[in-house]
Amino acid sequence: MFTPKYPPQDTAPPAPAVYTPVPLQPTAPAPAPVAPASNRPTVQLTPGSALALAAGGGAVVLVVGAVVVSLLLAVAITGVSVAVVAVVLRLLIKDLHKH
Repeated sequence: MFTPKYPPQDTAPPAPAVYTPVPLQPTAPAPAPVAPASNRPTVQLTPGSALALAAGGGAVVLVVGAVVVSLLLAVAITGVSVAVVAVVLRLLIKDLHKH
């Protein structure tokens, strides 16, 4: 019951051990593929649009930074308030045990 059951051994014929190399014929290199011409218009940035793009990116960075700082501040305030509640409860329980 607890003895392992091994599958039967492979009965396929062995692969031939003799390797015969085939000489390679020199061939001309294949021409490089040419990329098809794109029908999409190219984007050209004027100084005004580059400035607007930079201002938009800066605004995104500022907004994301403000959100992250707000979340961290909310976590810090929550932690401080939980600590204050813990101290008050500890003092109340200590006061109850005295009387």
